[in-house]
Amino acid sequence: MDIIFNPPVNPANKYIAIMADPLVDSGYRVHPLYGFFSSLRHFRSIKLVHLNWFENLDDSSYAKMMTSFFRKSLVLSVIRMSNKKLVWTMHNRVSHEKNSGRLSQILTDKLVKHADAIIIHCEQSRDLLLAKYPSIGSKIHYLTHPDFIGSYGPIQEEIEPKAQLRLLFLGAIKPYKNIELLINVAGQFGSKLELTIAGNPNSTEYRKRLSNLAGKYPNIILRLEFIPDSEIPKLIGDCDLLVLPYDLNSSLNSGTVILAFSYQKSVICPEIGTLKDMHEMKENFLSYTYQSEEDHVSKLKKMIETAYQKKRADPEVFQKMGGKMYMHIKQNYAKNMVADKLKQVYQSVLKS
Repeated sequence: MDIIFNPPVNPANKYIAIMADPLVDSGYRVHPLYGFFSSLRHFRSIKLVHLNWFENLDDSSYAKMMTSFFRKSLVLSVIRMSNKKLVWTMHNRVSHEKNSGRLSQILTDKLVKHADAIIIHCEQSRDLLLAKYPSIGSKIHYLTHPDFIGSYGPIQEEIEPKAQLRLLFLGAIKPYKNIELLINVAGQFGSKLELTIAGNPNSTEYRKRLSNLAGKYPNIILRLEFIPDSEIPKLIGDCDLLVLPYDLNSSLNSGTVILAFSYQKSVICPEIGTLKDMHEMKENFLSYTYQSEEDHVSKLKKMIETAYQKKRADPEVFQKMGGKMYMHIKQNYAKNMVADKLKQVYQSVLKS
């Protein structure tokens, strides 16, 4: 069977391959969205379209944003009029692109209205959807976010244990991830901790801004570049905790949280939907909520201080916490289990 899974690849995130590769192994012929209109024969062969992050728009310029919006609106209209099955995965509370909020919401409304199935990776997504669209409950399908165990290579142990607290931020470097806030908070701890920020900024201007800010703090190490897959296990292995001060106004799920747990590390992170679903494991990660940017600064500082004191009291505390989260992920977020559930969703949709 021919289907579209979009985006078809993402070099910076193994999530797409983890979700799409088992479909290919099961006999689905998976195509990219950009070839949808390549020929009438190909168009007719497509039975199902699965869209990820489709509501996001390029807001680097007004012209690009409007072009993207109208192209995506046209694609959704064609899918609906041609009676092809539509599956949408809800990844975020709202789009992270600040300038495209209204247009992104219009696309989201269309996706929700016309989707035959909506995939969610945390229960908070269900609550948010039903609060706004109370009649769509039967469309919603909860699949845990797949684990990343082994996806970037084997787990690597800490090479040289240190007394100071070692924190790591890993991932695409974008403003909504509160990197400036993290730098300012971590910088205040001086030699008590070392913070490494590793990832590729979304613009040259943002790279310069972060470099200038971090230059004031000798305990902050910047690797503002694309991190090869082969280096990720060592980066994670050399830290005590990952610190991910996400924006609660837009963030719901975090693949990086799942990545940390998959490599036997715990996290400092706001209580996003990913962590809410693991409430029974709450003693094994450091989560918090906040009401404002000032409150975020205060709560993050308190969590880092808590982590520092925990390590002083027990130098192996975070290995224990990370090990427990690894077992939880292995048992409940297994890649093959998620893939099987996705195929079940497809089969139910195609039969309807």
